[in-house]
Amino acid sequence: MAELTNELLVQALQEKFGDQLFDMHEPYGLVTVTTTRENIIPMLQALYDDAFLQFQFLTTLCGIHYPDNKGQELGVIYHLHSLVHNVRLRIKIFFSEDDAVVPTATNLYATANWMERETFDFYGIRFEGHPNLIRILNVEEMEAFPMRKEFPLEDQTREDKINTFFGR
Repeated sequence: MAELTNELLVQALQEKFGDQLFDMHEPYGLVTVTTTRENIIPMLQALYDDAFLQFQFLTTLCGIHYPDNKGQELGVIYHLHSLVHNVRLRIKIFFSEDDAVVPTATNLYATANWMERETFDFYGIRFEGHPNLIRILNVEEMEAFPMRKEFPLEDQTREDKINTFFGR
């Protein structure tokens, strides 16, 4: 079996998915691509089923929040791993806060179950078709999504802080 290099991976991605991919780059040696939520599940399925690539392990699935990116404030990042080749691939999708719905990957990767629940719990991203999309770490009654950047990092009303200790 031939060795899978980043160059071969990029070439295979371009051949398989072409214009479905954009913003392809390689930070720190990790091939990273962006696609749309409409393409994510067919893309994951094709990468899983490919006899050579064999991206059959979902290492991480997590949410991200960029409140200044109008129309693409929220996103999901998928880290795939081809254990046969020991090569990783990162795929990103972005969408509006007002339409934070993504198809579930639980039908393909069992590990997506917990990760999608955690992403829902902390970012409010709904995974359509998920078998049990309820909060996993926070209480059900909680209305906020604590990992969104909607709150200041520090409590501005505190009087016990001495700014010199914080480099100010």
